[in-house]
Amino acid sequence: MSLKEILPGRLGFGTAPLGNMFRAIPDEEARATVEAAWDQGIRFFDTAPFYGAGLAETRLGEVLSAKPRDSYVLSTKVGRVILDEHETAARDLGEKGGLFEHGNPNKIVHEWTAEATERSVEDSLKRLGTDRLDIVWVHDIAQDFHGDQWLAKFEEARTGAFRVLSRLRDEGVIKAWGLGVNKTEPIELTLALDEPRPDGFLLAGRYTLLDHGHALQRLLPMAQEQGVDMVVGGPYSSGILAGGTHFEYQQAPDEIVERVAKLKALTEKHGIGIKSAALQFSLAHPAAAAVIPGATRPSRIAEDTAALAETVPAAFWTDLREAGLVSPAAPLPSNA
Repeated sequence: MSLKEILPGRLGFGTAPLGNMFRAIPDEEARATVEAAWDQGIRFFDTAPFYGAGLAETRLGEVLSAKPRDSYVLSTKVGRVILDEHETAARDLGEKGGLFEHGNPNKIVHEWTAEATERSVEDSLKRLGTDRLDIVWVHDIAQDFHGDQWLAKFEEARTGAFRVLSRLRDEGVIKAWGLGVNKTEPIELTLALDEPRPDGFLLAGRYTLLDHGHALQRLLPMAQEQGVDMVVGGPYSSGILAGGTHFEYQQAPDEIVERVAKLKALTEKHGIGIKSAALQFSLAHPAAAAVIPGATRPSRIAEDTAALAETVPAAFWTDLREAGLVSPAAPLPSNA
């Protein structure tokens, strides 16, 4: 089943910020943000054990467990098992060091074996307070977390998590599975396999206004050829496209700040919001099934829904292309 058949709409909610990414968020603020997403009509929620060592799943579950289970689509990830014991040393998160320093202190085991995958699914169900998951992503088997060891992690997942999730899908326990990564190469490698076959993928930060050229070279043509859909994660490039200062989970470098300034100048010229440009660009690719910006404040959800609904004039997209701010190969919205 394709992701477009499963997902209830083109706008979902990404819960990484609910794991206290970058800052400690009060429980009531996290709860109000999820409720705001629900009130705005969002019915696709994505989470992961990694987000705050179980914190995001727990917070999401506190709200969704009170909603009718058939009324929303839920995805989470495997690859991290959260233990009861607390971490005493600094976490080794590759390029993402300190990302969830305000999350739960629980120790995280990074493992993609069959046994770890089954345990991860069971633990997620408990934290989320639900009896089933719709989509499960194999999380972060990529260079940003594992450097030169990423291919070994990929092989662990191929012989472990991939096969478990394929079986769960074939048994009807889940509807779909795929990879949830910040790099294109693991997905390209997966799509090149004879088996097992993923149903889609979650690509974070690699199909945004600021970073999309690489994905257009090989990954997205492969996905289209195989009929595999994409959920776009991180459409605001860690916040820099939504008024923040982070890019790639770090303080944005000068060249990115300058590029964003050019984008903002164009959006102001055409009287639109930069969030509108960011979301609508990411969804313009035929492989894109949904986009899942994250938020930690209820007001941000209304901004996202308004941004998706805003009419962006064709002249904006023309100016964007002529200014060289998007790849010549990037599909633009149909009104362009």
